[in-house]
Amino acid sequence: MKSNDWKKRDGVVYSTSEDFEFNQGTEDSSETLPPAQQNLKVLLDKKSRAGKQVTLVEGFIGSEDDLKELGKMLKTKCGVGGSAKDGEILIQGDHRDKILQVLIQAGYKAKKSGG
Repeated sequence: MKSNDWKKRDGVVYSTSEDFEFNQGTEDSSETLPPAQQNLKVLLDKKSRAGKQVTLVEGFIGSEDDLKELGKMLKTKCGVGGSAKDGEILIQGDHRDKILQVLIQAGYKAKKSGG
């Protein structure tokens, strides 16, 4: 056990049971849904980005590796930079139409969201 592992024990103070084992509940068993079952939203955002526009793809359900793989494919198709983390993909610039076409061709259920 790490020396700072006690910080992750939210809510557990003390147990008198000899059979007690602390379960942190950090099982990463998020299975990636098939593309046909994904409901993705493609939207334009420029809040907290110094006025620069970015295209966001939200609603991805699955593992971080699959999210990064999809993000890499979208960045390559658009020829721009971006990132993929926390269940959303960020693509630099306004590429909503192109990303929507690429996602639909790949079999995802995607739609435009916002203005």
